[in-house]
Amino acid sequence: MIFSRSDFDIRCEWGENGVAQLAPLSDVVIIVDVLSFSTCVEIATQRGAMIFPYRWRDETAEAFAVSIGAELADNQRSRSQYSLAPESLTRIPAGTRLVLPSPNGATLTLGTGSTPTLTGCLRNYRAVALAA
Repeated sequence: MIFSRSDFDIRCEWGENGVAQLAPLSDVVIIVDVLSFSTCVEIATQRGAMIFPYRWRDETAEAFAVSIGAELADNQRSRSQYSLAPESLTRIPAGTRLVLPSPNGATLTLGTGSTPTLTGCLRNYRAVALAA
């Protein structure tokens, strides 16, 4: 259920339906997926990598990664390969292009359309608030 929050400067919602409702009438959307996606994005971008969110880790993700000259994160939360395990990205080199599949965070990020979108987590809350 979506409640009108048009009288407020800041509105919070949850899930794909929430993004679909708020993105078209928002100046900026902040996606917070505290389980791992947001933290992974923060760690990788802080180190100079470029993240491409993707909904699923399947053959279409592999084809997408190849088409943009990027690596594809592993679907297992591995520490030895790039994955949705934040620890796996602590040594990602600057300039790395990484497709990061996530059925939650990436899906919501892609659902914002042309609305400017930030990824927030406990590590970057201040920077995201200032940017928003």
